[in-house]
Amino acid sequence: MRRITRIATVGIASAALALSATACGGNSSSDSSSDNGGKVAIAYDIGGRGDQSFNDAAYAGLAKAEKDLKVEGTEAEPTEGEGDPDKVSRLTSLARAGNNPVIGVGFAYAPAIAQVAPKFPNTTFGLIDDTSKTGKNIANLVFNEEQGSYLAGVAAAKVTKSNIVGFIGGVETPLIKKFEAGYVQGVKDTKKNVTVKVQYLTQPPDFGGFSKPDLGKAAAQGQIDAGADVIYAAAGLAGSGSIEAASKAGKWAIGVDSDQYNQKGLAAYKASILTSVTKDVSGAVFNLIKSVEDGKPQTGEIRYGLAKNGVGLAASNPAYTKMTDVTAAVDKAKAAITDGTITVKTAP
Repeated sequence: MRRITRIATVGIASAALALSATACGGNSSSDSSSDNGGKVAIAYDIGGRGDQSFNDAAYAGLAKAEKDLKVEGTEAEPTEGEGDPDKVSRLTSLARAGNNPVIGVGFAYAPAIAQVAPKFPNTTFGLIDDTSKTGKNIANLVFNEEQGSYLAGVAAAKVTKSNIVGFIGGVETPLIKKFEAGYVQGVKDTKKNVTVKVQYLTQPPDFGGFSKPDLGKAAAQGQIDAGADVIYAAAGLAGSGSIEAASKAGKWAIGVDSDQYNQKGLAAYKASILTSVTKDVSGAVFNLIKSVEDGKPQTGEIRYGLAKNGVGLAASNPAYTKMTDVTAAVDKAKAAITDGTITVKTAP
């Protein structure tokens, strides 16, 4: 697997664009990637690989594709404080190198994919967590995060002793508000008198709330000081800081995106990770790559919900599985969501 560093990404992309202008008379719409030769690429979201969460889940899908499908994978890292032009350059470079599919990890790639995809009609572009930009060669890989978060709310309401729980969102965007909405509804439907403290780390256009563990740690500590004994963070890399704070205070943390109980980088705090709201990002990445390899590339909205285990609640912590009243309540809620008895809100 080839990994493009934060510095190299922009440099390589710029060189590719310059070469395109020279070779094609400034017309960058030529498509040199119709025969991809089993090369695939993912461009990471803020925080990059090693966030123990969202990006690492995408990487797991790429790694599985390399092993099972024998493709050659390339990873591209984001740069600090980058804008849409940087993403356009990155995606253009990856497409011109013959990668197919090229997958943008996160909604921040939507404007760039909308600009680049039409220029490479024979290349499939995967866009995770966004349906605002569509196209004939764009696969929108999206999830019912609110459903998994509802289950987390049920678990939190069942285990809290202080009747105060917390939610930390990395950046206040519609996507993260889905996590909040499901969590709060799950808490309140289970135990109405529980208070849910909600805090967002940053506001757009500042997306640093997804990449700074110190912000997550400080926010969690503030909620713990105010009485919260369960903290759920949907904040990417910043969420690891909230898990650390909860662990050191002897409180429960709820992970997100990946099964964070099993993340090596969080091993020191795993006993405090009650459960995690999982999104099958790895499966979505693998499935898209396989569809291209099979000659039947996915396009349009590909949705992963609770009914097909596209989202869920992890049960890796033995302490959690021993809480039979909690797991029974979660299972009951899952069945009710799946059969339509419970409709989970997508906004607070």
